[in-house]
Amino acid sequence: MTPRRYQLRKEAAAIVRGGHPWVFREQMSSAASVFRDGAWLRLVDGGNRVAGYGMYETEGAIAIRVLRVGEAPPDAAWLRDQLARAAAKRAALLEETDALRIVHGESDGVPAVVADRFGDTLVVASYAAGAEALARYVAHASDAPNVLVRPARRRHAPAAAPRTLRGTAREVVTFREGALAFAVDLAAGHKTGTYLDLRGLRRALAAAPLHGARVLNLFAYTGMLGRAAEAAGAAHVTHVDASERALAFAAAHHVGDPARHRFVAADVFAWLPALDPAEQFDLVIADPPAMTSRRAQVGQALAAYRRLYTAAARHVRPGGALVAACCTSRIERPEFRRTVQGALGAGFVLDRELPTEPDHPVGFAQADYLKILWFKH
Repeated sequence: MTPRRYQLRKEAAAIVRGGHPWVFREQMSSAASVFRDGAWLRLVDGGNRVAGYGMYETEGAIAIRVLRVGEAPPDAAWLRDQLARAAAKRAALLEETDALRIVHGESDGVPAVVADRFGDTLVVASYAAGAEALARYVAHASDAPNVLVRPARRRHAPAAAPRTLRGTAREVVTFREGALAFAVDLAAGHKTGTYLDLRGLRRALAAAPLHGARVLNLFAYTGMLGRAAEAAGAAHVTHVDASERALAFAAAHHVGDPARHRFVAADVFAWLPALDPAEQFDLVIADPPAMTSRRAQVGQALAAYRRLYTAAARHVRPGGALVAACCTSRIERPEFRRTVQGALGAGFVLDRELPTEPDHPVGFAQADYLKILWFKH
């Protein structure tokens, strides 16, 4: 693909040279309107010096995703180097698990591409039209026996079906984390199938002193957090999620002793306030969806968090704990901590904040999306 020339405004050229991976639409000139979605661009400054190369997007806040900074164009050798650097960051994880994010988009220098390996299966997804060539290269570079590629999702269009690039497409694959086995719903799972970024929380739960505990797993999805709690000795886990399919998957794949698990298909925001106050738990886990993709929606999302954690606090017994998660970069860490602490009240103390996993590096401010707080009551 031969990049087309685009002259950046002074501010945008400084952003590119400074290493930020995005140029926002408000920083663009009208000359960009001639480019099609997915076009690769050679980005020059006012003196016609090359600042870098990028991919153009016709819609959304991000207009250009920067591929490479400097005069050298992105080529196969450059991409191999990016993949090698990403692999080095993850080497230690291979001792714990055979499921990890091989490529984490811009934070690994491969814009708009994620690649998750689950055991013997790799799922590669792109989230910008111009990144599909990069996604295919990442897929071909893998040694996984089975490789699926999810094409970029187009705005105002249904998601395209994944393609089998190599091996066999299966609806369910398994992987391990430490002593635990988990399953992935590749047929209809969220994102590439499940949430590898929550590995740190699963690790913490599996190591927690939960013998005989009652656990409430809100927004449970396929029950992986509940399975980790059971492995730590929890006597009973209540899973609540709006998706009956996800709960059915949880019951089929993430239950050790069925007598210890209860599954409730309900809207958590409606179900939790109506729960009998006498229902008390040793641990409440709340991992709600993002609820916001724009800064203008942050106020509404924070209000929803306040309602959620105010209601959840009523069901944590004295001496118990509550885990609060946030999965949007639009809400910054201090803002999230203040909101949750305010909703829980003075009876709760922040015990720890879990770090991000090595295969989900935070390469720039907007990539800092996942926050996990562990409170004691």
